Amino acid sequence: MEYSNAFLGRPEQPSEAEVTAALGSTAKLWTGFIEWMAKEEGVAGQEWKGICVNKYGWSLRLKRKSRNIAHLGPGDACFMVSFALSDKALKVAKEAHLPKAVVDALDAAPRYPEGNALRLVVHNAGDVAAIRKIAAIKLAN
Repeated sequence: MEYSNAFLGRPEQPSEAEVTAALGSTAKLWTGFIEWMAKEEGVAGQEWKGICVNKYGWSLRLKRKSRNIAHLGPGDACFMVSFALSDKALKVAKEAHLPKAVVDALDAAPRYPEGNALRLVVHNAGDVAAIRKIAAIKLAN
């Protein structure tokens, strides 16, 4: 899972054009996932966060009302999608017939008070189906 936030150490929020340039060929996947979340799952809230930008960079939170659903971190020609899954959502996800790499990530997800931290890197269109399924599971649980 090679990933580094494209805006590490940057004090200001990146512009849409800068995000698109950093994402390169995955920009359409980024935009498509955000649009799908809003249209199909009702997750229309967006908020850029740069907490400890020297260590983590910038991320886009996708929210339904005040609930954080997913965090998207732009990388160089890829992006990371992070979820905090409840124990129930984690159990459902493990039974959801996901690709082996995703199941391995679920098994390795560290537990925090907010939930089990699942981080998946999107490099191509084949990676998006799994993150959509995980997002739907999180929303249902």
